[in-house]
Amino acid sequence: MIRVPTPLIKGVKELSRLHRLGLTNAVIQGLQSLISNIDSNNDIDNGISNETIKQLSLRLEKLESRNSNDSDVDSNSISSSVTSLSQKLEALQTRIAQVENAIRVLEQRQLSTPTRRQPFNFHPPQLELEAYTGENLAKRLGIDLATLEREKMGNSPKNFESWCRSKDPSSMAWRPGKDGLYHPVK
Repeated sequence: MIRVPTPLIKGVKELSRLHRLGLTNAVIQGLQSLISNIDSNNDIDNGISNETIKQLSLRLEKLESRNSNDSDVDSNSISSSVTSLSQKLEALQTRIAQVENAIRVLEQRQLSTPTRRQPFNFHPPQLELEAYTGENLAKRLGIDLATLEREKMGNSPKNFESWCRSKDPSSMAWRPGKDGLYHPVK
């Protein structure tokens, strides 16, 4: 950091602002104005002001060289990014063309093959339910065994089947058999 006399702070700030904007001619004119201010001011030692000016010049040159190097790096990275993006875009366009060609081929094949007039119907085979014990049927119906026995004893066989149908998840009716098992009613 360079120390600047208080009366010259305004001028140095303006030079710095002009440099950031890239106005080199304005900076040089500002430096000449600063030098004339330093020369006209008797309170400042000429040896120190010349050294300050040299330091300012060196720093200005360093900033300009760094700024030009940064712009070269930025333009190089931008151009490489643009090149990369254009290559990716070309690859995508090629892939899209391939997909479009495949779609056309499939459409032509579909038009050239005769269509089937009958729809495809798939009916899975029905599983045969086996006889359940009282405990298993009670679980299937979502009740306990005592409730199942009570409904069996308290209802006629037809009413019991209707009651089972209302409780069964598949709306299946069940009939008690002589073997002590409950058989599905088909």
